[in-house]
Amino acid sequence: MTYDDFMNQPKRRDKAATRAALLDAARLRFARQGFDGTGVRDIAADVGVDPALVFRYFGSKDQLHEEAVRKEIPTGLTDDPTRPLTHITDTLLHDVVFADWEQFDGEHPLLVMLRSAGRPAIRDQLRTQICEGYLPDFAQRMGGENPALRAELVGALLLGMGVMRSLLDSPALRDASFEETRTLVARLVATLTS
Repeated sequence: MTYDDFMNQPKRRDKAATRAALLDAARLRFARQGFDGTGVRDIAADVGVDPALVFRYFGSKDQLHEEAVRKEIPTGLTDDPTRPLTHITDTLLHDVVFADWEQFDGEHPLLVMLRSAGRPAIRDQLRTQICEGYLPDFAQRMGGENPALRAELVGALLLGMGVMRSLLDSPALRDASFEETRTLVARLVATLTS
């Protein structure tokens, strides 16, 4: 084989690296523009590949979105059934409201999903992650009267704070420290759990 033949051979692509790059590009696009504002061609262009690779690796834009914004409950967060709910909400307050999720343009994946919650499939995915992921564990820790309702109120508090701070850029919550906010949230959660 000559040097020219070697140089003209099709370049091999690292499938895992390309797939990971597509997920990274999709996360940023979905965070900034939502589902409807993001095109498969744009994601592919960000990575420098043919849009057909998006469909080869993910099947559809819907499946790409689902995989790109999936965020499971942090490992071990609810493993210990005796762990107080205030400790769990501290972690979620930090992760959902205060953490800088660089790969999602600074926002938690649940907030990224909210940008596209008008789409039934995304709304169902969001409901599944929250209502079947976090909230049943909250309710089990509460016991007493109406534990499911009180658990949903805690979930609404955390998600609403994320919306206020990240999506709406509300000044008081934006400027508040994690510690200051954590103290107030702990009081609210204590009221709901008693």
